[in-house]
Amino acid sequence: MSPSTVRRQWEVASSSTAQNTHNPIRSIVENLRLEPNPEKPMIALSIGDPTVFGNLKPPVEVIDAVQECLTSFRYNGYAPSTGYQEARDAVAQYSSEGVTVNPQDVVLCSGCSCALDLCITVLANAGQNILVPRPGFSIYRTLAEGLGIQVKFYNLRPECGWEVDTAHLEEQIDASTAALVVNNPSNPCGSVYSRQHLQEILRVAQAKFVPIIADEIYEHMVFPGQTFHSLASVSEDVPILSCSGLTKRFLVPGWRMGWIIIHDRHGIFEESGVRVGLQRLSQRIIGSNTLIQGALAGILTRTPQKFFEDTVNTLQCHAKIAYEMLSMVKGLTPVMPSGAMYMMVCVNMAQFPEFQSELHFVEQMVTEESVFCLPSKCFDYPNYIRLVLTVPEEQLREACQRIADFCERHHSHSPNTNAHARISDKLTNYSTAHALITVKEDGIRP
Repeated sequence: MSPSTVRRQWEVASSSTAQNTHNPIRSIVENLRLEPNPEKPMIALSIGDPTVFGNLKPPVEVIDAVQECLTSFRYNGYAPSTGYQEARDAVAQYSSEGVTVNPQDVVLCSGCSCALDLCITVLANAGQNILVPRPGFSIYRTLAEGLGIQVKFYNLRPECGWEVDTAHLEEQIDASTAALVVNNPSNPCGSVYSRQHLQEILRVAQAKFVPIIADEIYEHMVFPGQTFHSLASVSEDVPILSCSGLTKRFLVPGWRMGWIIIHDRHGIFEESGVRVGLQRLSQRIIGSNTLIQGALAGILTRTPQKFFEDTVNTLQCHAKIAYEMLSMVKGLTPVMPSGAMYMMVCVNMAQFPEFQSELHFVEQMVTEESVFCLPSKCFDYPNYIRLVLTVPEEQLREACQRIADFCERHHSHSPNTNAHARISDKLTNYSTAHALITVKEDGIRP
């Protein structure tokens, strides 16, 4: 270092990556004035962690698999950065439903968020853009914007069960679009796409030559009468990086076990260096949790089907309870989900004129009723709240009753003829039809 460049004082700066990285949900929630009513215990319908309330637990077979791995002392060291071969074999076998997955196409990661991080990083450069759903989970923005990658939104249609507006999707694609993110089943919407709709999305991607990042962490978490189709099982030509893991379906988010599956039938990722790029990027974290890797084969093969069925049935039961109770509330229109763990509820803000936005609505509901739902601004969408359905039934009923009481106090009975009311009417028609279909299938009255 020459004398002219010697530092005379501390000049430490945060990197541009750190400065550009933020979590929209965290920044929104931290700026809310949340002061619960001290006379009512807090019920948080906001946290997408199925373990919070203790009513949903992994099966004994999963716990046993981890205990066996722990006491074997075979998995306390470093693994290959993309994962142990036996663990990748297990994921390949588990994921070969409707499509054949080879172990060399599997990259193990530290949770699904890490998988998404690697996929976005390997496909996009600073200055390019990725397309993400609106409403959609904020992690896509957090990961992309920190790297200088622009996020562009494509709309979902609530009146059509949150299907993709494919015309709008196509309009959003430009020469700088590096990837399209498709989340199915959806957080926050609880939607499950049909095979036909996935084909419509794939047609747009194929016509525009845009690869897809498929966020499928809620795979198979669909209600009776619905069918999960992985995007790769439908695609014939579009290269896809599928992301999933143990987090939601197995009820173990803290175990941090996710994976990427490379679907590259025509060698596009091979020729472009994406496959090698994922291997290189995986070396930055030196692989995922080796203890869970060692137990992975046991977890994926021993878990009884009844465990999955019981979990989904519980979630569907809770969705019906919330839908039935909130459908009776003036000013609210719940959209009945088809899977995952969430329900979106439209708040007709024109019928609650004292509140400037759903943020103010959520704040005041916490103050009066000690019920906290995430405002839809967290998902880049206005005038909705998201409910988590993993809460125990008694607390869910109590929360929905408090929401009803709150809305009754603040609802305005003045006529409303604006566009938002018309959208709400469409949602009511859609949700009622959806509920009736569900009722017909399982013989339960709405």
